[in-house]
Amino acid sequence: MDALPESCVSSILSFTSPAETCRLSLVCSTFLSAAESDVTWARFLPPDHVGIVSCSAASVKFSSKKELFLRLCDRPLLTHGGRKSFKLERSSGTVSYILSARELSIKWSDDPTRWIWKTQPESRFKEVAELRSNDRIEIEGRIETKDLSRNTLYGAHLIFKVSDRAFGLDLMPSETSVEMGNRVRPGTARLQRPDQRKRRLESLLYANRSEMLRKHWETEGDRRGGGAPDEREDGWMEVELGEFLIGSGGEGDGELKMSLKQVKGYQLKGGLVVEGVEVRPKNLVH
Repeated sequence: MDALPESCVSSILSFTSPAETCRLSLVCSTFLSAAESDVTWARFLPPDHVGIVSCSAASVKFSSKKELFLRLCDRPLLTHGGRKSFKLERSSGTVSYILSARELSIKWSDDPTRWIWKTQPESRFKEVAELRSNDRIEIEGRIETKDLSRNTLYGAHLIFKVSDRAFGLDLMPSETSVEMGNRVRPGTARLQRPDQRKRRLESLLYANRSEMLRKHWETEGDRRGGGAPDEREDGWMEVELGEFLIGSGGEGDGELKMSLKQVKGYQLKGGLVVEGVEVRPKNLVH
């Protein structure tokens, strides 16, 4: 192996993965040197990484492609005026994005009687959106598939919190979907785990109508596999909006739409705090 030119070894390593390159660097001195080269690590960075870094809200300093790669894995970049967060997955180099609430289309979010925009100390973004009171929730995010990694199964996740004064969110599941071209994957998700005490209070207010809606949606949710929210490592909650596969070629590039809606039942609801929508490779823990 030591007889191979370092440039040749660098090219070979660039067709593996970041994790495999780190393991192979232990084989011999030639591999160790090649595993540090810009030729190798440039292939692990997105093709448009120069443009991504230039859109960063803060200056990004690095002395090598490997240093830049590790920087993008360990410290997500805020880009596009702080409205998006960009990150790489360390073992494979696959791309993840979080679209902030300001980057989403939230119906009636410009009406301060229904939604308010506020700062949240634990949020990675400048602002989050909180539902004050409305009978409908309609949230949609969009991203270009060319900005994501090839040959990767992705999941889209709504990132949110539920305030202490929330109401009406656990009455029925929300309808979710991911849409790419003419392919639509519908589903359901719950924004809140059932609270029996609150349900008893709601039943006093809404009586039979509330119970009828709940029974209908519990049956519908069971049939369609409505998911409960999960707690993230960053302290927020998330529900999956759906999954989609990015293929190997660019012929299918286009816009991906992700949505969550709660438009049936006409019950008032409030206390939903939306940070954004994350698009990340499946099987990653956040």
